[in-house]
Amino acid sequence: MISLVGGRLRRAEELDQAMVYPVVMDPGHATTKLLIQDYDQRLCHPGPERVFAEIRRTYWILRGREAVRRYQHTCTECQRWKARPNVPKMADLPAARLRLFQPAFYSTGMDCFGPFMVKVGRRTEKRWGIIFKCLTTRAVHLDLLTSIDADSFLMAFRRFIARRGTPAELLSDQGTNFREQRELREAFAELSPELQQQLAKQQIAFRFNPPGAPHFGGAWEREIRSVKTALYTQVSAQSLPEEVLRTVLIEVEGILNSKPLGYVSSNVADLDPVTPNLLLMGRLDGSLPQIVYPEIESLSRRRWRHSQILADRFWSGFIRNYLPSLQTRQKWRTPSADIVIDAVAMLVDPQLPRALWPIGRVVKVHPSADGHIRSVDIKIKDRVYTRPVARLVVLPAIPDGEDGSATTATHSS
Repeated sequence: MISLVGGRLRRAEELDQAMVYPVVMDPGHATTKLLIQDYDQRLCHPGPERVFAEIRRTYWILRGREAVRRYQHTCTECQRWKARPNVPKMADLPAARLRLFQPAFYSTGMDCFGPFMVKVGRRTEKRWGIIFKCLTTRAVHLDLLTSIDADSFLMAFRRFIARRGTPAELLSDQGTNFREQRELREAFAELSPELQQQLAKQQIAFRFNPPGAPHFGGAWEREIRSVKTALYTQVSAQSLPEEVLRTVLIEVEGILNSKPLGYVSSNVADLDPVTPNLLLMGRLDGSLPQIVYPEIESLSRRRWRHSQILADRFWSGFIRNYLPSLQTRQKWRTPSADIVIDAVAMLVDPQLPRALWPIGRVVKVHPSADGHIRSVDIKIKDRVYTRPVARLVVLPAIPDGEDGSATTATHSS
């Protein structure tokens, strides 16, 4: 028996009778689901309000908005156009961020940026910047590369070691993160195998983050933004002599190493803030005068004691004031279901329209230390890519068969 709505529109003579007396439908009935599916396809998968408004002109589905949303959540095409990546809960800090009481740059993150145009005689040439970031003390080391090749990088790395010491581990992004400069991306991809062989001789662990995952190296990616801001503020986009550019880079390095770690109190009675320069130079700011030693002890003993006091002061302030601020998760606080093998996902590519984002199948997962999945191998056509879960949109399964079993959607781009 068909039930009709007896509402308050009976006197609307100009309206169709189907709109005045819509058919009442159960939201969980199979016919209702087919009806929602038909409207959703004919309207080219719009938002739930549009589908609900069109259905209500003829049919009155109980709890209709909820039923439409429930269907669109399982519709592959709707999710393809509207779903967002399901980012896992933020992981614990890696061990590289917690190397306490170790020398500065013991665990180092590295990245390249640029290019910058410099004047050489009457012509202009390209130069690139390279940043080394201590992942524990937040200290920064900047240098200039004359070209993107293994020799230029290794010479910059030797200068870094001569000034800062040999790091125990070096972390870097993969070349595919250089989205803005194609030559950087291509050159770095060719450098990767050779760099690993060269650094292995020095007993330096060289590890890469997954491609397309700049948030895995957020510690140095954010610092590059600060470097570019300071550079463009000082020199804008004009071409400079190479010596001037190198000088400005080193001055920017001093500015970044003078930034306080953690909260800075406005009370003059509180202790001075902890800065990376306190560990690197023995003072908060490079512009301050050197300390004057008393004459009561020998020079070598005074310097040794003073360096030990400064190091102890840095680490005590670091642990007391800065380290507790790293306890909280700034985002991605909610746990989510991990992606599984054979799941079909769409690869987010900001350089392409959403309609052209490639779709593939997950063939391998890479568990993190806490057991959650944050990067996977996804097969797209005949190639396998390693990508972070934060760049994947998992598509829902399509129910088929008379028994209502579900099979995974298999789209191809």
